[in-house]
Amino acid sequence: MVSESKLDQVTVIGAGVLGGQIAWQSAYKGKRVVLYDPFEESLEKSRVARQTYAHIYQNELGASAPEIEKTHARLEETTDFQAAIAEADLVIEAVPEVPEIKVELYQKLGACLSAGCLIATNSSTLLPSQFAKDTGRPEKFCALHFANMIWSLNLAEIMAHESTAPETLRRVTAFAIEIGMVPIPVQKEQSGYVCNSLLVPILVAAQSLVTNGVAVPEVVDRTYMIFNRGCSMGPCGIMDVIGFTTVVNVFRYWGEKSGDQQMLKNADYLQKHFIDQGKLGLLSGGGYYQYPHPIYQSADFLSVPDVAAAGEIAALIHRV
Repeated sequence: MVSESKLDQVTVIGAGVLGGQIAWQSAYKGKRVVLYDPFEESLEKSRVARQTYAHIYQNELGASAPEIEKTHARLEETTDFQAAIAEADLVIEAVPEVPEIKVELYQKLGACLSAGCLIATNSSTLLPSQFAKDTGRPEKFCALHFANMIWSLNLAEIMAHESTAPETLRRVTAFAIEIGMVPIPVQKEQSGYVCNSLLVPILVAAQSLVTNGVAVPEVVDRTYMIFNRGCSMGPCGIMDVIGFTTVVNVFRYWGEKSGDQQMLKNADYLQKHFIDQGKLGLLSGGGYYQYPHPIYQSADFLSVPDVAAAGEIAALIHRV
């Protein structure tokens, strides 16, 4: 049965944390999906993550075993670029937040896609107008940005550039709804869209506290979670979920663009202490916290501590 969007064959390019989630969610909601990445190692990590998603969807969303089996069946993975895009109605780009990488990909796509295929960027900070010309089909191009933990943080930000066709926006919005997202219409181009315009300053502030030795990660997150009672994690936990590769790319790009030395210092800190150590966050099983059972999920994480812990807590306080 053809959907309202008529975007039923989807190719996701980039098997990172969010690319894998977009592919899985789309397949779960009935789309035929090809997940492409040039590196077999990335696809192997995605296959491992799929088992985690299957467990989450069964336990948190109530998905049945047959639904999970059908999701697996609708989702294929490949390192063959031509095969991945051959039948695509929609290509969702989810490669690193590095403009040069995106430009090279769009120029390659523009020469290979079928005439009617739409392209959407999942960029979290960059603007569609930066890449529209490179796609060779600017009227069929827009931004479609998802949040990590797509199954629960189910928003999809849709942003146009001046040449995006209204029909493209209508179909992409319909697609977002069809895969269970709440569409967030962004009325004008702005770096950070809505989600990251709110989120990135929080992450920068949190990481600056850690980088500058003001507070340890658990303290930063505990503080945030206490004055945001009901939230499921703090900013250091959020960085784990996003993945440090993406966080570093964002900090470094905007740090260089704006001349913000603190953002660059934060990027260097994360590169040295995490990425260079093979700790990429949730995807690798460890970052600021260890997964699948990070301590911020402990029942007593926000509790008033026993008075016997006063000495240990006080030892974290340094006098200059």
